[in-house]
Amino acid sequence: MAEKYLLLNGNKFYYDEISEYSFRNSIPLNGYETKTLEFCRNWLNGVQEFPMQTSGSTGVPKTISLTRQQMEASARRTIKLLNLAPGDQAFICLNTDFIAGMMMLVRGFMGELQMTIVEPIGNPLTLLGREQKIDFTSFVPMQLQTILHETPEALPQLNRAKGILVGGAPVSLSLHRELQRIATPIYLTYGMTETASHIAVRRLNGPGAADYYDVLDNIKIGIDKRGCLTILGDVTNKELLVTNDIVELLTPTRFRWIGRLDNIINTGGVKVQVEKVELAVAEAFSDAVESPRFFVAPQPDELLGEKIVLLIEGGQLAPAQEQELFRRLHALLQKFEVPKQILYTPSFSETATGKISRQTTMRKMGLPTD
Repeated sequence: MAEKYLLLNGNKFYYDEISEYSFRNSIPLNGYETKTLEFCRNWLNGVQEFPMQTSGSTGVPKTISLTRQQMEASARRTIKLLNLAPGDQAFICLNTDFIAGMMMLVRGFMGELQMTIVEPIGNPLTLLGREQKIDFTSFVPMQLQTILHETPEALPQLNRAKGILVGGAPVSLSLHRELQRIATPIYLTYGMTETASHIAVRRLNGPGAADYYDVLDNIKIGIDKRGCLTILGDVTNKELLVTNDIVELLTPTRFRWIGRLDNIINTGGVKVQVEKVELAVAEAFSDAVESPRFFVAPQPDELLGEKIVLLIEGGQLAPAQEQELFRRLHALLQKFEVPKQILYTPSFSETATGKISRQTTMRKMGLPTD
């Protein structure tokens, strides 16, 4: 039987030498390669528990522990969903320090896939030969956007895949439209570090495209008295996990995501969901040549208690552009949902996984965050 190996930044590492770490003196490694191979060594040697760092996108990052059983259960579901088979080519370009990238490695081991691993960059396909086959990969939205803009010639390579996962951040309306050019099924994932990555997926393109998530096999979901999603299954270690995600439960295995409970702004006694306003802003920007990054947040107001403000990354819009933006928002939202003010900053702060860090950005701008 042929020896099993993976490719990491162009170097070949055989599984037996990874498990023994016998390559350490023969191949110089950078920090990313070292951490990736240390996880692989632990996995191949049967380690049963893994410390994980949460992303910090919705709060202070923390370290939790996942069992091997949880990670194996999650990996099996993805392998089944995409009908992956031994020998299929997995392209891994997410940060393996965090759950999304780490679980790509686990799926590779569990599915006996041939793994090609590169460091996470904006356009990872520039690190891959155009002739190399991809059966399965996972991106963050920014990577997909960059690939489609910078390397449209890579489209046939993506179209030959069995499935593509995307997650870690919202998919903009403009990207959603561009994804219709890709024939391969693309799934937006719902999950978190605590559930060993995704527990539900939403098809973004093709005839099966939907605005709701379907839960993967044998995971039970519900809602609590706040209207927030609850999750129970082997990926939660059979413990009920209560989220802060407000959802509409459509069936026992299907839900529509509304937004986060901690993203509600109480303005003048009316509760406004931040995600609804952000969706309208994205729609208002949808025909712009290059839409800026933005987010919506509350700020103290003497009259309203809290007012809605729109924070935009980059240079200030021209007065006529601001006026047109507000005109469109008034057509898409109710009066009390429209931001009262636009604030600008040259650059947003980001988490280690590339998500916008809202609170850090606001503190950097000298704005109150409580």
